[in-house]
Amino acid sequence: MRTARYGAKLRNLYTAASTAKRSKYVCPKCSKTKVKRTGNSLWKCKSCGARIAGGAYALTTETGNVARRILEDSKS
Repeated sequence: MRTARYGAKLRNLYTAASTAKRSKYVCPKCSKTKVKRTGNSLWKCKSCGARIAGGAYALTTETGNVARRILEDSKS
């Protein structure tokens, strides 16, 4: 079993990352909660079969959200 050993902060960070990587996410294409992690930064929707490159432990990251907003604002 792989766990963080010392310090409450490390244990909390490890718990947050491991629960985020095991949970299901909403698919951006079909809007169903069927996206699961298949590998490091690779996500697949079990409903529509879409493959998505995202974050290592979560489908989207804060940096990715900021970049997406900047690109949408520059198109307008």
